[in-house]
Amino acid sequence: MNKVIMVVIDGLQYKVATSQMGYLNHLVELNKAASYKVKSELPSMSRPLYEVLLTGTPSSVNGITSNDTVRLSTQKSLFHLTKEFGMRNAATAFYWVSELYNRAPFDKFVDRHQADESKAIQYGSFYYDDFYPDSHLLLDAEALRRKHDPHFLYIHTMGVDNAGHLYGSDSKQYRKSAIKMDSYLAELIPLWSQEGYHIVITADHGMNTDGDHGGTGSDERDVPLFIIGERVKPGYHEQVIPQLAMAPFICQLLGISKSEVMIDYDFSGMIV
Repeated sequence: MNKVIMVVIDGLQYKVATSQMGYLNHLVELNKAASYKVKSELPSMSRPLYEVLLTGTPSSVNGITSNDTVRLSTQKSLFHLTKEFGMRNAATAFYWVSELYNRAPFDKFVDRHQADESKAIQYGSFYYDDFYPDSHLLLDAEALRRKHDPHFLYIHTMGVDNAGHLYGSDSKQYRKSAIKMDSYLAELIPLWSQEGYHIVITADHGMNTDGDHGGTGSDERDVPLFIIGERVKPGYHEQVIPQLAMAPFICQLLGISKSEVMIDYDFSGMIV
């Protein structure tokens, strides 16, 4: 079976990713990774876009219209699909992801660490503070990977978004948070590649200079996409990817059927 690690770096602008993340762009320059721009859906808010990334459906269809919509998703997510196809999945993410696919509302005393193969997310570690360190979150993910050997591992970090809200996108703190994330990934990507994973790195939304997001501006909607694996031609691609294409693309990498409501979309450079 094919295996995928999907890393969602909350709040990461496209232009900061392509100017500050030296290791990821090094891989692209050496034709060891592919780079695209993704245009996020609207509203450019976190909870609605988690749902977009994981179900391939827009807010007008899935009903997750704001960060205040606290309920289980009614859509079939990548977690549901991998489970249906006999695959193992795991996630380390902000607690809103658990609320979307396992149980809502989140109970920090019970739901912080989860291991239940009957749930959509079979193995999970969920945090609830925006300042939970990305370094710790990535090690939480690696611990789950080594223990459970998931076919689909979803990793969602918050450090970049937190720095953006505190200091704005045109700040040294925001840029430094992206550089730190790049350094953390530089330690793990070679290992994940050796273990045979396709690695997909993207963001839910960007950030504006006011330290916010939710609107239609390019700073808020344009996010990066780095793909490491033999299924995509490496290098810089000019094609702008709609965010609704991400979930069916992950299905394609995993070798499973997409849900009936996911869109059909062809990536340039995709090697069938």
